[in-house]
Amino acid sequence: MLYNAQLFVEGIVQGVGFRPTVYRLAQDMKLNGYVRNMGNIVEIQLQATKEDIIKFRDELLENKPILSEINNIKIDIQDPVNNSNKYPDFKIIESSIKNEGNAIIPPDISICSKCLNQIHDKADHHYQYPFTSCTDCGPRFTIIENIPYDRKNTTMKEYDLCSKCEDEYTNPLDRRYHAEATSCNNCGPQVYLYKNGKIDVSNPIKKTAELLDDNKIFAIKGIGGTHLVCKTTDSDTIGRLRKKLGRKTQAFAVMTPDLKTAKQFVTYSFEEEKTITSISKPITILKKSKDYNLAPNLSPKLHTLGVMLPYTGLHYQLFEYTNEPAYVMTSANMPGNPMLIDNENIIKELNDIVDYFLLHDRKIVNRCDDSVIRYRANKKGFIRRSRGYVPQPYDFTKINNDLNVLTLGPELDVTFSILKGGKCYVSQHIGNTRKYKTLQYMKQAIENLMNLTCTKQLDYIGCDLHPEFTTTKLAYELSNKYNAPVIQVQHHHAHASSLLVEHDKEEIITITADGVGYGADGNIWGGEILYLNTKGEYKKLGGLINQPMAGGDLCTEYPIRMVMGILYGEISNDNIKELMVNEYLDYFKHGKQEIDLILKQLDKNFNITLTSSAGRILDAISILLKISKHREYEGECSMKLESVAAQSKNKNVTNININENSLNLDTTKIIMKTLKLIQDNVPTEDIAYQVQYWIAQGLADISIKSAKKLNIDTIGVTGGVFYNEMITETVKKIIEENNYNFIQHENMCPGDGSISLGQAAVIGWQKNNRS
Repeated sequence: MLYNAQLFVEGIVQGVGFRPTVYRLAQDMKLNGYVRNMGNIVEIQLQATKEDIIKFRDELLENKPILSEINNIKIDIQDPVNNSNKYPDFKIIESSIKNEGNAIIPPDISICSKCLNQIHDKADHHYQYPFTSCTDCGPRFTIIENIPYDRKNTTMKEYDLCSKCEDEYTNPLDRRYHAEATSCNNCGPQVYLYKNGKIDVSNPIKKTAELLDDNKIFAIKGIGGTHLVCKTTDSDTIGRLRKKLGRKTQAFAVMTPDLKTAKQFVTYSFEEEKTITSISKPITILKKSKDYNLAPNLSPKLHTLGVMLPYTGLHYQLFEYTNEPAYVMTSANMPGNPMLIDNENIIKELNDIVDYFLLHDRKIVNRCDDSVIRYRANKKGFIRRSRGYVPQPYDFTKINNDLNVLTLGPELDVTFSILKGGKCYVSQHIGNTRKYKTLQYMKQAIENLMNLTCTKQLDYIGCDLHPEFTTTKLAYELSNKYNAPVIQVQHHHAHASSLLVEHDKEEIITITADGVGYGADGNIWGGEILYLNTKGEYKKLGGLINQPMAGGDLCTEYPIRMVMGILYGEISNDNIKELMVNEYLDYFKHGKQEIDLILKQLDKNFNITLTSSAGRILDAISILLKISKHREYEGECSMKLESVAAQSKNKNVTNININENSLNLDTTKIIMKTLKLIQDNVPTEDIAYQVQYWIAQGLADISIKSAKKLNIDTIGVTGGVFYNEMITETVKKIIEENNYNFIQHENMCPGDGSISLGQAAVIGWQKNNRS
C-alpha cells in the first residue's frame, strides 16, 4: 500500500547539491513526489510504501552529497494514497519562503578538481574563468543575503545566466544544478586591473603576475575579502609593504601553488598535510625547513610560517604565470580594522599602500578572513576559525534546546555566537572591537547572522565580566533593543567551558593560561587552575601568584615594566635600577626618568594592577633574555621566546619546586632563577627552553594536585598560552604520566575566538539547571 509521507531534513543541506541527490534517488527507486528548500530545511514529499520510505531515508543518509551534513530527518507518514495522480512523477519544485527549522548555511569551499580541470580545458566555456564553481565548491556564506539559499537571495542575482550556464543550472543531473554561484566568462563576475582607473589588458591575471614578479605590491579581491600580495623572495618589497602598513615585524602568511613547492621552505607532518590540503584550505602554521629560502623579513625571528594553498581559480591562474615559490597573502586592512571588501573603499584605503589593484565586480556580503590552524601535541587548534568553517554550528542539544542567546565574546580577537534550537553558531573572525570600524562591522555581522538563522528575538545576551569592554557596553545596548537580560561570564570560565563542550565532559580541571582576563576578584587573571561543571559552576583553585603591573596595560606593550614589578621587593630598588640602567636602558621610552618613575609607582602602590597572567610572565622572560624589547603585535614576545627555545639542543631540564600544600606557582622564583642562569652565561636558547618548562611543569603539577583532591580524572588546557607547542606537550606529558586524561582544543580556538561559544554554554547550562 502507498502512503503519503513528508520528510523534513535538517543540517547542511542547502547549497551542497542535496536536492539533485534526492531527485536522483527518487528516480532510481521510481518514487513520485517532490523536493524543495523550505527556509532552513529541505522538505521531501513521497508517495511510497512504508518499507520504501524507510529505505529512501537510509539510502539518503548513506549517499548524501560530500559537503552535506544531516543532523535530523523527521518522517511524517500520513494517510494511504487515494489519488495516485497527485504526484505523477518526482520533481524539484520552487523553494518556499517559509522559514522552518535551524539554518545551517554552508561555508565557502575551495575550488574542486573538476572545476579546476574545466578552467584548463580550452573547449569548455569555463576556460580561464577565475570564478568557476559548482555544488561541490565555491562561495556560499560570503555571498548569501537571505534564506533559503537560492540564487535570488545571493549577490549572484545580479548576473543573468547565459544559455550554457542556464542548461547546467536547470539540469537535475548536472553537478551545477542550482549551484547558485554558477557563471562563466560570458555571464558572470569579471576581474579587472586598476591603477588610477581601469587598465585595459586582455588577461588581467597574467599581467598581475608579471607586475608582482617586477616587485609590485597588489591588493587582490577574493571571495570573502581582499589580500595584500607581493613576492616572498625579495626583502626590499616586503620591507616596503611593512613600512606602508606599519607592521614592522608581524609575520605575513604566504600562499604557495602546491606541497612540492612548500617543501622548499617548510616541513609538515601527515596530519598537517591533511589540514592544508583539505577542502577548507586554511592557513596552517608550519615549521621552517633547514633549507628555508624565502626572505628573512617574511616571518622574522620565528621558527614557523603560515602557509596556505590556492583555493580559488584566480589563485591557481596567478601561479601559472610565475616562477615565484609563494606570494605574501595577508588580509588587506590597516592593523585592527576589518578587512576591506567594497571596491570603492579598497581603492580609497589602500591607494597609498599598493601599486596596483586586481578587483572584481561581485559583491561580498559576509567578509570572512582566512582561517588559521596550528598543531600542538599532534592535535590541531584554531588560531582563527573563519573561511571554510563558518557558519557551521556546534551541537548544543545536550546544553539547551529552548533559548535564543547572543553572546559577544571578549574585546580582542572577537567572535560572537548565536545559540538557537540547540545549535551554537560561532561567527567569522571579527577582531579588535576597540576600533570603531571593527565594532560597526560586528554590529552588521550580528544582524546578518541573526537574519540567516531566523533569530527574531533573544532571551539573553552574554558578554565578558570586564565592565569597560566595548562588547560589554554593546551587550547593554542590545539588551535595550531586544528586551533581553544581560549575563556576564568570567573570561576564563568561558574559556574552560568551550573546552568542556568540545569534549562532552560533565566536569573537569582546567589550566587557563593567557594574557588577560578580568577576574572575579577584580584582578587580572591569566594563569588559573579552575574546576568547572555542566551546571555552569566554576571555582578557582590555584595558579600563578599575582604580580604588580606598573602602569597597568602599559606592561603589555612594554614588558620591561613587568620585569621591574616582579623584581620589586625581591631585590632592592637600587639593585633594580642598576640592572635596568646597565642592561635594559634602551628598553624604556623615557630612559632613566621612566625607571625612577616606575619605582616610585611601586613604592606608593600607585596605578598598579595585579595580574596572574602567564602571558605577562612569558613576555617578561623574553625581555630579560633580550629576545624582544617591546611588543609590536599580540603575542610577539612569547612567540619569539618559543622560537628561540626551539633551537635548544639541551633538553636536560630541572623541576621547579612547589610547596606540597600549595596550589600556587611563585613566578618571582622563576624570574630570579632566570637571572641566575643569565649571570652564569647559560646559552639563551637553553634558558628559554628551561623557563618554559618550569611554567608548564608548575601548572601541570598544581592541576594534578587539584584533580586528586576533587577526584576528577580529566585535566584540560585552554587559553592563548597553549598555542605554544613546547608548553602544551610538556603539560600533556606530565598529566598523562600521572594517569590523568589530558584534553585540549581540537575543533575550537584555544585563544579568545572560542570565548563567545563558552559564554553561550555557561548561560545555556545555568538556565537549564535553574528551570
